[in-house]
Amino acid sequence: MSKKKKIEPLTGEELLKKVRELENLSKEEKAKACGYYTVTKNGIERVNMMKFLNALIDAEGIELDSTAHANGRGGRSASYRISVQSNGNLLIGSAYTKQMGLKPGDEFEISLGRKHIRLKQLDEDGEFDEVEIAS
Repeated sequence: MSKKKKIEPLTGEELLKKVRELENLSKEEKAKACGYYTVTKNGIERVNMMKFLNALIDAEGIELDSTAHANGRGGRSASYRISVQSNGNLLIGSAYTKQMGLKPGDEFEISLGRKHIRLKQLDEDGEFDEVEIAS
């Protein structure tokens, strides 16, 4: 029984290039050609589609994990609920400011309602864009 040498799974740009070259093959054949398979004790080759598809997603630079951040550390995801701190401050947090694309120095006008706080962001034109935080 002759054993075929298993190739190392391709990743990144190499993987994308190979997949483009094999456009006429099925996804299982592409995965196998890119090294995403294992050989069982009985010599049967099994395609690992999940690893192949995850490698493709990574190679394309698509981020699916909500907890992964650019600095590589995990963290809590935004819950859209905040509490007043013991010192009386109301901290919005970086998860929200990043999501809105806010930068240090961005200015807001604060107006209070009966059961809400309204923030109006000052844009480049000197106009306000409304952002509402309701309770």
